[in-house]
Amino acid sequence: MNNSPVSLAGVFPPIPTPFDAGGELALDALAENLARWNHFDLGGYVVLGSNGEAVYLSAEEKVRVWETARRAIPDDKTILAGTGCESTRATIALTRQAAQAGADAALIVTPNYFDGMMTSDALLAHYRAVADASPIPVVMYNVPKFTHVELDAPTIARAARHPNIVGLKDSGGNIAKLAEVVRLTGPAAGFQVMAGTAGYFLAGLMLGAVGGVLALANVAPQQSVDIHRLFQAGRWEEAAELQRRMIPVNAAVTTCFGIAGLKVALDMLGYYGGPVRLPLLDLPEAERETLREVLVAGGVEIHRDVENRII
Repeated sequence: MNNSPVSLAGVFPPIPTPFDAGGELALDALAENLARWNHFDLGGYVVLGSNGEAVYLSAEEKVRVWETARRAIPDDKTILAGTGCESTRATIALTRQAAQAGADAALIVTPNYFDGMMTSDALLAHYRAVADASPIPVVMYNVPKFTHVELDAPTIARAARHPNIVGLKDSGGNIAKLAEVVRLTGPAAGFQVMAGTAGYFLAGLMLGAVGGVLALANVAPQQSVDIHRLFQAGRWEEAAELQRRMIPVNAAVTTCFGIAGLKVALDMLGYYGGPVRLPLLDLPEAERETLREVLVAGGVEIHRDVENRII
């Protein structure tokens, strides 16, 4: 049985990593963004997940980002550090570095380079070995859109028996599977399931998820928190209305325009978004007005006097 020392309840933005015009880390901008997000009742943050462009950072850069984030984030907000690597050995080493940098838990994506060999047994061996060696709790991360590897519900349930594997972020988009994971793991046992996208956040909560890792929460933190609060208060019609209104905004900063669009949206809102890191490309000028229109239609306040800032 898991008795997790960390809570995954509530809303967690998977924050982007700021870069300057030369492609270097813009850590001051990261701290400033976090200072603004901290004003909202967020459960915590994912630091160096997919939206953080983690695959493009060196281990040394990752540690610097986690250290900066820890200094900027209050102790009552949970830091999930994305520490997944292709090898189990490298994942263990990076997870230990994240713990030293102040992370509360490790978010570990499935290894995927040899995707055809990532069987249930291989994935279980990986997660159990990492959990055995990790000084902080482990949260599994299923995102088959990027990895082409699917953590199925029975495998997740078997892994959840490990006392240091405390939760799952599921970005697969299969709401029936999310419900099956909740059923098989049993919420009373302390295993915590997180919806991996705002597109089905309310549906996930209804089926037993405790929170969500929502790219939407970077640009609409209050609306994201309100969906969770309305659900908790049993005001389901209001929650559903807000969920519906946020779906186009969420799509704009995820599937439509991706990380580049998310960063432009942050610039429009007065945060620092800045450039993506190659080989990703920045959002073309022709698509920025479309993005702006979606934000406005969704009720996300635009700072029209804010120019895109590159430091």
